[in-house]
Amino acid sequence: MELPLDEEDGTFTSISLADDSEYRSRKRSWKVERAPTTMMNADMDAVEAENQVELEEKTRLINQVLELQHTLEDLSARVDAVKEENLKLKSENQVLGQYIENLMSASSVFQTTDTKSKRK
Repeated sequence: MELPLDEEDGTFTSISLADDSEYRSRKRSWKVERAPTTMMNADMDAVEAENQVELEEKTRLINQVLELQHTLEDLSARVDAVKEENLKLKSENQVLGQYIENLMSASSVFQTTDTKSKRK
């Protein structure tokens, strides 16, 4: 029996006449596994480029989230400062209101005059 020459790589392949289907399936799987190198490299380059784009997008989003977190922290600190200032001003207004009431009650100018009681 003569061994056929595989034209792609110049090697001899033995073929069993009993099971020709096994040879065909091995030959097909070998061809599927052996994809052209340039196509694999192009696919790998495309995947790497896509991964790079995704990585850049993730990095941009992370930086944006961090910036927003810092902005939120700044706004929260500002709200706390405004609340403290508001409480301080309310307290001062109460003190000033009480002071004005005391001055008005002590002054005869602001006393209520009852005209009926003076006439009698």
